Amino acid sequence: MSGGVAYVLDEAGDFATRCNTEMVGLERVETTGESQELRDIIQRHAEYTGSHKAKTLLAHWEQTLPQFVKVMPRDYKRVLQHIQKALADGLSNDEAMSAAFEENARDIARISGG
Repeated sequence: MSGGVAYVLDEAGDFATRCNTEMVGLERVETTGESQELRDIIQRHAEYTGSHKAKTLLAHWEQTLPQFVKVMPRDYKRVLQHIQKALADGLSNDEAMSAAFEENARDIARISGG
């Protein structure tokens, strides 16, 4: 898991019907970086535990990858978007983080009616 992101193996293809999507968004693993991060997580799990399932997933990676769902908390995604915008506007990393959290707090206050 990276940051607030989780990956779920959805072999049955019905995870979306069993997940509360009010708090999280469900996305495909789309970038090479995400795919590599997920593969590394499974590889470490296989090495640490000897998991047969993990080894099978890795052996059939191209067929397995599309079965994974990226679960992204909506607040976390909003903060990441605010950070990216602040960085693009020329703020330093620290300034971007502060600006993103302030912006997210305003979003949450607006959503909750505060």
